[in-house]
Amino acid sequence: MMTEMGALTQPSRWQKIWDSLSILWQSKVAVAGLILVLFWTLTAIFAPVVTQHEPNVEDAQARNEGPSAGHWLGTDHKGRDLWSRVAYGGRIVLVKWPVTESFWIPGGVAIWGVLIALAVGCTLGLLSGYYGGWVGEVVMRILDAMMAFPTILLYLIIIAAMGASATNVVIAITIAGSPGIARLVRGLALDIRTRDYIAAAETRGEPGLWMMFLEVLPNARGPIIIDAMLRVGYAIFSIGTLGFLGLGLPPPNPDWGSMVQAGHHHIFTNPWGVVWPTVAISSLVVGLSLLADGLREESLRYQ
Repeated sequence: MMTEMGALTQPSRWQKIWDSLSILWQSKVAVAGLILVLFWTLTAIFAPVVTQHEPNVEDAQARNEGPSAGHWLGTDHKGRDLWSRVAYGGRIVLVKWPVTESFWIPGGVAIWGVLIALAVGCTLGLLSGYYGGWVGEVVMRILDAMMAFPTILLYLIIIAAMGASATNVVIAITIAGSPGIARLVRGLALDIRTRDYIAAAETRGEPGLWMMFLEVLPNARGPIIIDAMLRVGYAIFSIGTLGFLGLGLPPPNPDWGSMVQAGHHHIFTNPWGVVWPTVAISSLVVGLSLLADGLREESLRYQ
């Protein structure tokens, strides 16, 4: 009877998810960031619905126009609709990774770059933090050497060597982001491995991979998730920087950085070509930062 009562009072899976998300709603900063992120994510997903024009269609009769009923954000120097290009530019960053011209994977370039960097960085950080010794020293010395390079310089070296493409941008984000993630995870692992439940699991004879990925990593997920949000923002900013330097996504992709690069030549006659993609980059990065900061503040309050 008592077992049945306990089963009835046990919270459902959806209740557990709602309880986990409740920390988000308690932070006004996190909610503000979430609104910005959701706006650009939904705009990117539904870009074909919320736009009136194709992003790469040129109109010689509508060059360098300001905002109007026909072109909500104006047009660029080739007569292309800026709202369409901004909306479709978000698809590559947040929604779809064009691996080849005919094949794409759900999830944007920035998202996949950070996810793969998380996989690599968490693995290296767990190896270094859990096992320690010469394994940890070798791994961290290699990663320290990579971190000695300024991030943007590392991006430029990788893209210049491999060529400009969405896949190579993902590779560059992975290589540049993995060392920092590994250092974070290593520090968390060094702390968690001293806990009593880790000693109990080791006493039971659990293997090393089990300990790292099912004992240590789940208990370090909070700081890792918050760091990942910030890294997505850094990746978006880096993609824009590469596009401005001509090393981002190849044309005719409506890349926000390349839009700024093309528009700055006409900034005095048509500032909208620079303003709108800049607003898109900055607002999305700010939204991710606010979301991460709000979650971090609320999580610290409940510790």
